[in-house]
Amino acid sequence: MKNKAGKIIGFLIGFAGFLLFFKLVFLDRLTPEDELAPGVVMIAAAVSGVVLGYLGGLVQQNFIRHTEI
Repeated sequence: MKNKAGKIIGFLIGFAGFLLFFKLVFLDRLTPEDELAPGVVMIAAAVSGVVLGYLGGLVQQNFIRHTEI
């Protein structure tokens, strides 16, 4: 589990961060009559989470490598 902590934390931050950003920036400005595909928003949030999860894994590997030296 130690090896995946950076990926999991990165994914959660990316997923939640995208949803928060989307709510604050876009949803407040949209009228209720506008159609919005919630599936597309969730897919974009998942992609954002995967990208930040990958970056979190790289940061964790780099951090572990520097602490072992």
